[in-house]
Amino acid sequence: MPLNIVLIEPEIPNNTGNIGRLALASGSKLHLVKPFGFEIDDKRLKRAGLDYWQHLDVVYYDNIDDFFQRNKTAKMVFLSSHGTQSHWDIKFQDELFIVFGKESVGLPKPLLEKHKESLFKIPLYSDSIRSLNLANAVSIIVYEGLRQLK
Repeated sequence: MPLNIVLIEPEIPNNTGNIGRLALASGSKLHLVKPFGFEIDDKRLKRAGLDYWQHLDVVYYDNIDDFFQRNKTAKMVFLSSHGTQSHWDIKFQDELFIVFGKESVGLPKPLLEKHKESLFKIPLYSDSIRSLNLANAVSIIVYEGLRQLK
């Protein structure tokens, strides 16, 4: 698998379903960190992921501590609207973990502070918007990574 997509406490089943579909299409592994804002068998999740969910390489974690414990040696980057570096500056490599926060508030502040040197953002060119839809943001990052790794 070239990339690892990590969703910390995703809240919207449609986004998670679409990201699952993207993970499968891009050959990426999906990591889902609880608690979720939905049940994993939610029909909206399955509808957005269509019938691809059964083919997806997905790993579930009980909480954020479980995720970091199980992946303590992994190379990671973190995406946030609070990042100071552009996503164009990410040095993609095989097996990179790309970490995204939940839709309503993003990544937890302690995580942002702890990983400042690995914190990136997707530039926005309008003052009228705070952030992109999570599924769109993940798509932008994953396909930039695949382009660089090509």
